[in-house]
Amino acid sequence: MVEVDNSLRQALLDTVAGLMSPDQGVRKGAEEQIKALEVTDDFGVLLCQLTLEPSGALPVRQLAAVLLKQYIDAHWSQDTDKFRPPETPPSAKATIRQMLPMGLKESISKVRNTVAFSLAAIAHWDWPDHWPQLFDILMQAIKGSDEFAVQGAVRVLKELSRDLTDSQIPTIAPVILPDIYRIFRESEMYTVRTRSRAVEIFTTVTAMICTIGKGNKALQKKLLNPVLPMFSEALVTSLTVPDSHTSDAGLKTEVVKALTVLINNVPKQMSDWLPQILPPVWSTLTTSAEKYVREVVNEGGGEDEVVDSDGEVLGFETLVFAIFEFVHVLVETKKFRGAVKTGLADLMYYIVLYMQITEEQCQKWSENPDSFVEDEDEDSFAYSVRISSQDLLIALCGEFEEESCVSLAQTIERHLTESAASREAGNESWWKIHEAVMLALGSAQDVIESQIHARKVNFDIGNFMTTVVLNDLNSPVHPFLLGRCLWVASKFPSHLPQSAIASFLEGTVRGLQQDQPHPVRISAVRAIWGFCDHLKNAGDKDSSRTLLAPLLPALVDGLVNMCANFSQSSEILGLILENLAVVLECDPKFTASQESKVAPLAIAIFLKYSIDPLITALSQDLFKILSVNPGCVVPLQARLVPTLVSILNAQEQFSGLKSVALDVLATLVRSSPLPLSDHLMQVAFPATIQVTLSTDDNSVLQNGGECLRAYISVAPDQISSFTDPAGKTGLQHIVNVAGHLLNPAGSETSAAFVGRLVTSLIRKTGDRLGENLDHLLKAVLSKLQRAESLSVVQSLILVYAQLIHSQLDAVLNFLYNVPGPTGNSALHFVMSEWVSKQHLFYGSYESKVSLIALAKLLQYGVTNNDDRLNEITVKGDEVFSEGGPRTRSSRAARPTQYTNVPLLAKLSKILLMEMGTQLEMAECSDDEQDSDEDFDSQEEEDGLNTSGGLKNGIDLSELLSAGNELVDLQDDDDEDPDSKEDPIYAIDLKKYLFTFLREFSQQPYFLHFVPHLNDIEKKTLQQIQQIQV
Repeated sequence: MVEVDNSLRQALLDTVAGLMSPDQGVRKGAEEQIKALEVTDDFGVLLCQLTLEPSGALPVRQLAAVLLKQYIDAHWSQDTDKFRPPETPPSAKATIRQMLPMGLKESISKVRNTVAFSLAAIAHWDWPDHWPQLFDILMQAIKGSDEFAVQGAVRVLKELSRDLTDSQIPTIAPVILPDIYRIFRESEMYTVRTRSRAVEIFTTVTAMICTIGKGNKALQKKLLNPVLPMFSEALVTSLTVPDSHTSDAGLKTEVVKALTVLINNVPKQMSDWLPQILPPVWSTLTTSAEKYVREVVNEGGGEDEVVDSDGEVLGFETLVFAIFEFVHVLVETKKFRGAVKTGLADLMYYIVLYMQITEEQCQKWSENPDSFVEDEDEDSFAYSVRISSQDLLIALCGEFEEESCVSLAQTIERHLTESAASREAGNESWWKIHEAVMLALGSAQDVIESQIHARKVNFDIGNFMTTVVLNDLNSPVHPFLLGRCLWVASKFPSHLPQSAIASFLEGTVRGLQQDQPHPVRISAVRAIWGFCDHLKNAGDKDSSRTLLAPLLPALVDGLVNMCANFSQSSEILGLILENLAVVLECDPKFTASQESKVAPLAIAIFLKYSIDPLITALSQDLFKILSVNPGCVVPLQARLVPTLVSILNAQEQFSGLKSVALDVLATLVRSSPLPLSDHLMQVAFPATIQVTLSTDDNSVLQNGGECLRAYISVAPDQISSFTDPAGKTGLQHIVNVAGHLLNPAGSETSAAFVGRLVTSLIRKTGDRLGENLDHLLKAVLSKLQRAESLSVVQSLILVYAQLIHSQLDAVLNFLYNVPGPTGNSALHFVMSEWVSKQHLFYGSYESKVSLIALAKLLQYGVTNNDDRLNEITVKGDEVFSEGGPRTRSSRAARPTQYTNVPLLAKLSKILLMEMGTQLEMAECSDDEQDSDEDFDSQEEEDGLNTSGGLKNGIDLSELLSAGNELVDLQDDDDEDPDSKEDPIYAIDLKKYLFTFLREFSQQPYFLHFVPHLNDIEKKTLQQIQQIQV
């Protein structure tokens, strides 16, 4: 143990006392003194001594413990995010590691807990390499008779278990689990919090064992089988214990979480326990519901929220979350779905009960409309019992469509009956169950509609709307119920008679007015989409279509006024703009009359919220709607274009606003009728050229290039015929901008989309480029040689990929005759870059362009026996050396090596790898459906089954069915408009690859490719060949 300076110790003691002084000046001086002492070598050791001093004043010991934890977080390791120099010296670390475990026996819980947190923080960095004794110290404490030492050690182990690695689990688990079990069972010896943490440790370790078991089932059985029966029994038994000093909501929450992990990972073993698990879980759910409704829904919180010393909330709401997650897992596990299905009607009843608005939410949402919009959004990041209930309802409807609809109908009837009785009894909160019923009904809209359409359920939505919802709307009791009435009616307009639609539409218009409470106004905004979407798409013979037109002016006025009322709230403003766009799309003639009202509003919002990507996107949606409307486009451009040009021409560096202005201008160009107006061609186009060539701001460069791509894509003839006062054409200007973006010395970020600009130039004006085409392609090559980021590399390579589709011979000749950076041809360089990065390319359309180009190049190469391609060799597969995993040092000393393969062989390998990926995704999807397989089942053999399908027997021919694009991760609305015009966009990549590889592999020359295939590629090839078409 290092010796410490007594004077330094006294100085620290005085400083700690100063930190607790009521005098602000003394405290401030002490804070400065702490900063000075913190950098001394013995600071941590002294704090440790003060913390562990039994005769020391309790406030001093508590504060010293907190300061020690902060010191460890900031100075123990240079690798921590909170690190501040200097790092704790090794001698001081050794002393602290020797002293600190003694604090686990401390009887004062606040000191003991902070010591435990400090030990866990040290263990994160030092165990096991620099502190191998720690685990033995903790286990000795756990096995001992000192209650405080056990509590402290369990707390450390809880943190430590989260850092265990796959290699440590086989050694640690057999040692720790028996004692964890003992602590959990000894309800009279250990506190309920210590026992809760013991269950947390079991859950963490078990989850890791099961994760390891996915690759090593034998090890999973070895570690889990001996303890599973006794833990299962103990966990199930603990659920039946009433709340007392030995059991509470916090402990039961951890027990349910543990059971959830077991059900999810070892369903077969847990199937025998399920009959014993379900009754207490169900009892907990139902009794908690009664308490939840009484204390939270109707009384606003009841008891204060219980939080343990770790900051974990222990209330029954957390327990409800855990139970809902438990039910989720039951639903997802085929073996147990029947248990959920059997009790679906009763479960649905309680789910709706938990959906009710709480008094706390009523107060919060009434005072803060932003939180109401955010919390009630379908994609909300907030979490509550209400949201958790909705999630479970949607999951049940997705799994048991018909049964859920029937159960929900029964639930609604049951709740309405009880609510009527509650109302008669004078309960002022009766309306909350009405609101929850409507929320449940609207949340399940898709399933209900599909089941009614399939005539599988007899759900009289119309009667519910007219007798319950419309009645509540006409006799408003509470703003939240009134708003919910409008919302749920908008979900089912096709089930409403014309008179009811008229009433709800009038209610929606009335709900937008300024004198209405904001929950009603916001709900009315949400209701607009459903009504407008239904009525504008109704058939010509549907007389209800006539209901909408007279109300459109009032809807627009209401929304425009709300924009002014809620102009400071981006959340509410976004909702309003989204639905304003819906209204404007209903009737083009009406919209033409609203331009003078909507365009200035959209421009003002765009200018005010230019840094908010959501609001600017919604503003652009309005500009787009007005631009495609012949009655709006001229006045819109007269208002908007001068505003955009003034921003672009401004001398001030409004880089953020300029880049957004260019984005808006691109939207305007793509949405306006042809030929483009003088505003766009003679004013905006030159301004775009000028700002793009004169800036070094990456966002302006990117958006400037994209804006010019819009020009060349929609109006190539006008661009070609445009001439500036100096006689330079518009095409020359855009070529200059492309060259500027491709400048090898320029920023890579600015060139992220330049490949698309070059491709559009070639596609739209290739016959007019002349020698500029060669200059552009050489510039692309130069930029590619220095490019490092994947997005830029992909963008540039796709220029050549597109040319392979349209001008294969020409692009091969160009690349072969231009020297590359390493002495070989540019063709060698480009192909080497391409095939080495192809597996990293992203985007559905981009992947199609690249892969189909490679397939065409492969076919061309073998058909023509082209020596330009045959002479190129590239990296093949990684060469794995023997001797187990490689460490960082061994990788540095012995870099990764690859085989060398002919280019054409590599192309075949890439295509097979892509096809294999799609087959693997299908296999994973099938595995998820068969999640009830347990680790006692016989190990499945890798490889193909006798039928030639995947190991789980999936019918591979299903992969070739239309619309089953496994790797299409992009939404159509997010796709680039130029991409949608390309015939490649519509190609089914799966079918293309299947057909190509099947035919290619049947040709005689394919025998030369087989030696270069690895086992995975051969397996994919075998699968393709065995599919019966």
